[in-house]
Parts: sequence; C-alpha cells; structure tokens
Amino acid sequence: MLDDLKLINDRDKEDALGVAQKQWQQLSYRFDADISFTNIENVVVSGMGGSALPAVFLRSWPELNVPLEIVRDYDIPKYVNQKTLFISCSYSGNTEETLTALSKAETKQAKIVIVSAGGKLSDLAKAKDYPLYIIPSGIQPRMSSFYFLAAYCQILEACQLIDNDSTNKLRATAEWLKDQHNDLLQTVPTSTNPAKKLALELAGKSVVIYSGPKLFP
Repeated sequence: MLDDLKLINDRDKEDALGVAQKQWQQLSYRFDADISFTNIENVVVSGMGGSALPAVFLRSWPELNVPLEIVRDYDIPKYVNQKTLFISCSYSGNTEETLTALSKAETKQAKIVIVSAGGKLSDLAKAKDYPLYIIPSGIQPRMSSFYFLAAYCQILEACQLIDNDSTNKLRATAEWLKDQHNDLLQTVPTSTNPAKKLALELAGKSVVIYSGPKLFP
C-alpha cells in the first residue's frame, strides 16, 4: 500500500506530501519587506488557529530580549503602547478577532507589522503603510508554519530583539531538511524508507510525542 503511488495520489488530493517535502523552502524564504523599529519594550503576536501556532515556537527559540505574549482574542493586553511591537498575523487576512485586535493596537499607537497572505489585513497594511510580510498563498494555514516562523525571525532580527544570526540558522536548518527528505519520498520503497517503516510500526497504535526545545540538528 505504501508503495502504491497511484493510491497515494488518489488519497492525497491537496498534495500534502508535496507541501511537506518543500517545508525546507519555507524556512529559507526571504520576505520583501523593510522594517526599522527601535525602542521596543515588549512584543505581542496577534492571530488565531494556524496563523498563531508558529508564534508558539518563539517561546523556545530564538530567545527574545524582551517579553513576548501571544493573543488569540479580540482584546489586547492593557500594557500595549507606543513601545510595543504588535505583529498582526492572519493567513487569510480576514480573521475577525485579528482585525479587531489590530484596530485596538492602533489606538494605543503600537508599532505594527502585518504578516498575511492577503485579504483585508494586507489591504490595511498597504493603505496605512505598515510593514507587510506576504505569506505565499495556496496551501492550508497549518502547512505554512515555517513561512510564519521565517517572517517572525526576520522581523525580530531587524528590530534587534534576537540574535542577529537567527535567520542564518534557519537557512542552515533548511539545507539540512533538504538533504534529509530524499530518503523519505513516496517514490522510495518501504524496504529503504525510514518514514514508511515507522508508519507501519505505528499503525493501529496510539502515539504520544515528547518534544524538547532544541530546534536545530
């Protein structure tokens, strides 16, 4: 079954395997955006669902030199002010909670950055000249996590809130992932494919995964 490419293609209508094989490209993606904020005392990332998920990575790596809070709601922290870096993120760009939180951050004169694949959020960024990090569209938001992580790192590094070698580390990890995936492709037979062997071992079992903070090989 795992070596039946026709069956795999029939079941994988949205090409999830193809997206997974290209995850390394997301980590090395270079955004065409310019940002130069200074005097930042805290960071707030506002988003929902798959758009907020990548911000959780920031709690483990890279280490910020200011406090970070993730907001998944209409409201924002009371401490938000002109020294807050407010990153508003929504893959669709039309998430109601995120748009509402952004309007509240504007009233607090926060330093605003937009991360989105389009929609109203991108339109607002262009209309108000906010720094805009455009996520490539066409895949599920949860499959875009590494695009968001790359954007966050480029934003935070530009604002001197993380180690200035962080984006280079992401790109080095991307190259490592690129080298690893050749042995895991669906075209590689089960007899020599570690991923397929693991899938067979896990079939019919409940899987619990423990993960530590180490991101890089």
